[in-house]
Order: sequence, then C-alpha cells, then structure tokens
Amino acid sequence: MKFSAPIHQKNKVYFTILSIFCVFILFINTSFSCFAARDYKAEAEERKEMPVETNQYLNWPAGPEIGAESAILLEANTGAVLYAKNIDAPLYPASITKILTALIAYEKCDMNEMVTFSFDAVHSINWREDANMGINVGDSITMEQCLYGLLVGSANEAAYAIAEHICGEGNLDEFSKLMNQKAKELGCTNSNFITPNGIHDENHYTSAHDMALIAQAFFSHELLTKMSYTTSYHIPQSSTQPREDMIVWAKSKLLPGKEYSYENLIGTKTGYTDDARQTLVSCAQKNGLKLICVILKEESPNQFTDTIELFEYGFQNFSAYSVAENDTVYSIDTSNFFSTDTDFFGSSKPILEMNPSDYIVLPANAEFSEATAELTYDNLQPDEIARIHYSFHDIPVGFASIVPIQDTATTFDFGTKPQITDTPTAEEPDTVFINIKNVIIAVIAIALLLITIFMLRSMFINTRKYRRRSRIMRKHKTKTNQLDWKHFKPF
Repeated sequence: MKFSAPIHQKNKVYFTILSIFCVFILFINTSFSCFAARDYKAEAEERKEMPVETNQYLNWPAGPEIGAESAILLEANTGAVLYAKNIDAPLYPASITKILTALIAYEKCDMNEMVTFSFDAVHSINWREDANMGINVGDSITMEQCLYGLLVGSANEAAYAIAEHICGEGNLDEFSKLMNQKAKELGCTNSNFITPNGIHDENHYTSAHDMALIAQAFFSHELLTKMSYTTSYHIPQSSTQPREDMIVWAKSKLLPGKEYSYENLIGTKTGYTDDARQTLVSCAQKNGLKLICVILKEESPNQFTDTIELFEYGFQNFSAYSVAENDTVYSIDTSNFFSTDTDFFGSSKPILEMNPSDYIVLPANAEFSEATAELTYDNLQPDEIARIHYSFHDIPVGFASIVPIQDTATTFDFGTKPQITDTPTAEEPDTVFINIKNVIIAVIAIALLLITIFMLRSMFINTRKYRRRSRIMRKHKTKTNQLDWKHFKPF
C-alpha cells in the first residue's frame, strides 16, 4: 500500500504529458487541415459562377465564363468595354504594376539617360524569391535597358532604381504620388499605388478597368509595346556594367515559342504574388480591332487560357465600323453656324469633317444605323471642334472627332460649339460653315473703321477750308487798311 501514492502520481504525470501531446497533434492537424482546405483551383472553379456584367446587355454577344475574379476586354482605340466581369473591384495587381512605372519613365526620361543602382535598390528585394536582373550596387545602365529589364525580366530592383532616378534616392513616396497622379489623369477611380514594382502591400491595389486604362496609354507607345513583346534581352557588358551574362527572360506563355503562344499578340506583362495570385495584361490586334485584356486573381495557367478565350471572343463577335464612311445622318449646323453655296473666297468645299480614322465597335451582326449619337465638348484634344459619342443600346461603343479639313485654309475661329442636324440631301449644294459671331464682329469693325475714316476726312477738309478762309480774311483786311491810309488827310 505504501507504493500506491507514487504510482498514482506517476500516472498523473503520464496522463498530463499524453494530454498535452494530444492537444498538440490536434492543433497541428487542425492547422494542416485549414491550410489544405485552401484549394485555389476549387476557388477558381467557383468564381466561374460569378456574373458577367456584359452578358446582361441587350443584343450583346455572350462572353465566356472564366475563373478569374475580375476580367475586362477593352477596345483600345475607342475605349469600348466588350467584356466586363467585376471590373471595378479593388484587387492586388502584383507585377503588372510595372507597366505604369514604365509609362511614367518613358514620358519623363530620355532613353539614353544612365540609371545607377543604389544599395537600397539592389537590396530592396528577396533575391531568392523576387524576379531580378542580378545587377550590382553602383552599376549603371541606360533607361532603355532598365525598361527592358523591367518589362521582359520583371526585375524588381529595376523598378526601384527607376523610381529613385526620377524622384531621387530614397524618395519612393514621391514616385508613389506620381503613379497615383498619372492613374488619375488616365481616369482611374479604384486604385492606390504604393510600390513601383507591385511587391505586396495591403494598400497597393487597382481594378481591372483601371489597369485597362493604364494599358491603353502604355500600348499607345511603340517602344513600350515592343519591349513587352520581347522574349529575352541581353544587357551587354560596359564600363558601368561589368557582367557579361546579364540576360533577362520573359515569363508570359503567350509570347512566340511559348506554350500558349498567341499569333495576334503585340504585348503582354505577367504578375504574381501569393496574395494577388496570377495577374496578366495583354494586347492583341486583328481585323482593325486593338484589344486589351486584363486578368486579376486567377490560377496558373488559366490566366493565359482566359486571355486567349477573351481575345477570340472579341475578334469573332465584334467589328469595327468607320464613322466617316458609314454615318449618313449627322453633320454640323446650328444657329451659331450658317451654310452657304460658297464662302467669301468662292470655294464650295466644307471646312469641317469627321476624322476619317475614327471608328466604333459593334456586335458583328449589328448595323451601323442601330448606333445612336450625342454631341459633346468635354475632354477635347487641341485639334478637335467637338466629338460625337456613339452608343449601342446605351453601351458606349466609340466616338468620332469633328476636325477642320486639313487641306482647307481658313481664318475663322471655331470656338463656338456646333450641334448635330440632318445632313443635306444629294441635290442640295455643298455646304460650308461660317462662324456668324466672327462675321458680325468683322462687319462692325469694318463699319467703325469706315466711320472713323469718314470723320477724319471731314475734319481734314474742314480744317483746310478754315485755314483757306483765314488766309483770305487776313489778305482782305490788309488791303482795307492800305486803302484807308491812302485817303487819310491830315488837318
């Protein structure tokens, strides 16, 4: 009986250890189960059930169901949104941020400027995980080479060095302000950019629509487009860059020779972080259409297959219609403008026209006559008089600029805004448009000039008459005095 107490105490110790061990195993198992439960592929499949906004449009081609949380297909030259899925939701962009960094650098810098890599730029990244070009502290390369490293190799230290080159060493906050300012200028409303390379930050986000607007500006520049279509780039050894093997390789599988190579592609930029998942911005051209596709939060390799599917959807279901060639309903004519058979110089040619390069995008089975138009004067370019915005069942599909005809010399001021009326029939004479306000001002000015000339002429004539009369009076007075002296008789 004397040994029973120690045995009982020993059992209590064993029981306590076993309990702790069981709790530990349960914790590990629960944690592993929670981790294993994060099935990204399954999440992507569930996202296919999310609504596609453009599929609700009247007489609009139905778009594909894809696993991306957000996606957009935008026609670059018209701004028409052909496919929209959750396009205004703020999400993490990852490395597609770099197209905004590249756009700012292209607009602010000469391509031959030398960019020096500071200690902070080189050591700002995780060399084992983050994309880089392997440059050393103190090395310098041209801005053009930097942009190739940024857009082809997605080099994170290159983005950092570009930001410092533009705003000064250590001034990434100033570059962040430039990024957000540029985004706002381009019409972005759901973005906030913190880093120049897209390395994860909870306050660094954008939307598919905003990123498409940035890509619209990016792909308008030939050099940037060329860079984003390059599969590999070698930065040669130089006096400021001693490495011989500095080669960067593109990661996009849409490029030539890659697994999902797309023949109509003209440029692309990939992105990835654990939080953002796969992101992708791409541009393709075919049949007169220039399409931009943005994919946010997708799983590999579906960001590439989604993009191809959306490009094919766009090219197969939509067509470009030249406004100048198809619009027979509208022309410029208001109370501020009047038409005549000829202008003051005897010419019967119009002095305004629709820009012949402008077009709208409509579903392939639609007619141009189904589009409605509205004249506006907002956000005009310097050479524009007005814009006619077109819509298809209230969906914006493009615009046409009203501009002076290039080969027509004119001295008239087109500051007065015209409106739309019916075009004259073929039997009516050619129409020209004259600013009546300026004509009235000119007539008044001429009338005032003639009155002034007449008054000056009258004053001059009267002055001459007065002087002549004065001379005659003086002469007559002198003769009278002489006669008086001749007849004078002294006493």
